[in-house]
Formats: sequence, structure tokens, C-alpha cells
Amino acid sequence: MSEHAIEFLQGWIGEKVHCQSHARIEKQAETLARECAAKAAEVGIPLEDIQEEVGDIQELIASRLEEAAEADEHQQAAGKAAE
Repeated sequence: MSEHAIEFLQGWIGEKVHCQSHARIEKQAETLARECAAKAAEVGIPLEDIQEEVGDIQELIASRLEEAAEADEHQQAAGKAAE
């Protein structure tokens, strides 16, 4: 995977992947994967280049959404414990 493709994917995920409720993660991941593929194509990065490095981008995005949701839950729990 080219350095340009890696930088694109990292930046894109950082911008788009935010905490979601667990119930919405799969639907949101599907939507974001389509958006990511379209944006990558716009900037001249073939989806195959990204998938060659990370596999299924929808699965990667879903994983990041789950991580964000878990981190948010931990923050909320820590905030309540501090009250």
C-alpha cells in the first residue's frame, strides 16, 4: 500500500469515525465504508490498494467505531464515579 493511501485512510478515519451507539455501528460502518471508497477514488487511490493493506474497510471502520463507543462508555463511567 502506498504511503499516500495509508495517510489518506488514517486521515479519513480520524475525521469520520466517531462514537456511535452499539446498535448503529454496523449500519454506520457500511455507510462510512462506501463514503471512504468514493473519496479514495476521487483522490486517485484505488480501493484495492487500501484493501490490500487493511482487508475489508467496513470491518476496519466497524472496529474503530466499537473502540470509540467503548472509550466513551469508560469516560462516562469514570465521570460518574468522580461525582
